[in-house]
Amino acid sequence: MALDRRQMMLGGLGIGAGATAAAAGPRQASAQAQGETATSFGVRPDAAEDQTGPVQTAIAASSLSGTPVFLPAGRYRVGNLQLKSGAQIAGVPGRTILEYAGGGAFLTAEAAETIRLSGLVLEGGKRPLDGNKGRNGLFAARDVRDLAIADCRVTGSARNGLALYGCSGTVADCAISGAADTGLFSEDARGLEIAHNRVHGCGNNGIQVWRTTPGEDGTIVSHNRIESIRAEDGGSGQNGNGINLFRADAVLVTSNRIADCAFSAIRANGASNAQLLGNSCARLGEVALYAEFAFEGSIIAQNLVDTAATGISITNFNDGGRLAVAQGNLIRNLSSPKDGTAHGIGIAVEADTLVSGNLVENAAALGIQIGWGKFLRDVTATGNMVRQARIGIGVSTVKEAGYALITNNMMSGAKEGAIRAMNHAKPLGSDLALQSSEAFRNIAAFGNVAL
Repeated sequence: MALDRRQMMLGGLGIGAGATAAAAGPRQASAQAQGETATSFGVRPDAAEDQTGPVQTAIAASSLSGTPVFLPAGRYRVGNLQLKSGAQIAGVPGRTILEYAGGGAFLTAEAAETIRLSGLVLEGGKRPLDGNKGRNGLFAARDVRDLAIADCRVTGSARNGLALYGCSGTVADCAISGAADTGLFSEDARGLEIAHNRVHGCGNNGIQVWRTTPGEDGTIVSHNRIESIRAEDGGSGQNGNGINLFRADAVLVTSNRIADCAFSAIRANGASNAQLLGNSCARLGEVALYAEFAFEGSIIAQNLVDTAATGISITNFNDGGRLAVAQGNLIRNLSSPKDGTAHGIGIAVEADTLVSGNLVENAAALGIQIGWGKFLRDVTATGNMVRQARIGIGVSTVKEAGYALITNNMMSGAKEGAIRAMNHAKPLGSDLALQSSEAFRNIAAFGNVAL
């Protein structure tokens, strides 16, 4: 019989024998056969008293032997558990509950390798966590290589759900909810994959991939479902995001479903060579897909955005933000907020950028905005379609602005012109889809269609 990925992963983690294995079912029984049940170390499911001592003894035995320890279904009150190299803990998914008893940290690992967690519920109860040494997650790991967290539920953290520093490995098929800060926080990763998780109902961010200094990170964030992310700590974009990259280069963000975030679906701040591909994004309070500040190189392609203030923003040329591709995206229903901020834009770009083959529909302001004031250099917009915008394509034409080439685009239902030269938010001159652009030294526009 062919095994799926989850069965193979659990098969290497679970343990136990006899009646416990039979009760767990054939999948867990097979897994338990390779190790020992935690009850052998005095652990008692559903005991009223704190189980930290015997659970820690079972974990230590797992580390020494290199074999898994199995926690049967039940609730265990624990705190300050430490995992060393080789530790493997498996439970019954949804039924093996580790309840944080308070008193500092919950579950931690430091300077270790080959750690496995599977089938556990980590329940924080919003009890305070010790913030020292990065112990600011229900599971906090520092400098752990070959870490695998699978089929776990992480809920009710007073800070982050998972906090990983300098780690490599995988976090897969987990559900993370109700974190006061971030569902999953990673800093200075060394080869991390975050895939097939559900992250929802978090206070500030869903998934964060950060570095202490700019550099190659290479984390893969794929096929996650991220929903209902608030911005409890406020700010101008550092909070309220489904996925947030900060100074982390060469990160691949692909095929995620992200909805109902206070700010952005994906926000890449100072993250060079990022690829944002094939994501489905809905109901965002600000810019849906953002490449900002000091980045070089960004590909934003084949994404779908429905309902946001702005669809895609590739900006901050003043801080070195440059070199991007926005291609094949479908963006619709962009609105201008009542506070008067400059939104209602499908795609906004500034420097060294190709905008090609995108479809923008129902933009309250501009379908495509090329440059802002003097912040424009070497932009090509070709083969795009803009439907039902106030202005189809707007191009900055102030004295210091660089050059833009606008060809073979179709604009339909643009209320105030298909292509307009712009001085910041003010349109100038006639519609350049209907008249020559020769009056503007930095704009070449031809082969466009206005309907």
